[in-house]
Amino acid sequence: MIGAVVMAAGGMCPLIHVTFIGNWNYFGIDKSFGIIFYMIVLLGLTGALLNKTSLMRTSGWAALVLVILTLAAVWFKSHNYFTFLHFSKLINLAAGMVKYKWGWFVILIGALALMTVKKQIVRSAVTVSEL
Repeated sequence: MIGAVVMAAGGMCPLIHVTFIGNWNYFGIDKSFGIIFYMIVLLGLTGALLNKTSLMRTSGWAALVLVILTLAAVWFKSHNYFTFLHFSKLINLAAGMVKYKWGWFVILIGALALMTVKKQIVRSAVTVSEL
């Protein structure tokens, strides 16, 4: 449960910083990625409430895949967005204005917590009469 809550908080943290525009979270980057991300968080919370470890692990892995996909999309978008410039140094300078922020680490910590969840083993208490 903690992993899903940490992931939900990480989605609202600053993920990228665009010069002259400011910080963006998941919804600032792309609304569809934001909706998919919070559906995965909801899946993890549902797994925690129903005590389904496979559902929590699946949501952790899905969040990791989505984070990698989003990081790649941001990188490709920032490097292809400025192709109207005819000089490669200007393209690299403009693409360098997009900086990754610390919110990604919060999301990855939450996803790692969901991926490493263990099934709870219920042990019966030994009473004195059984000895």
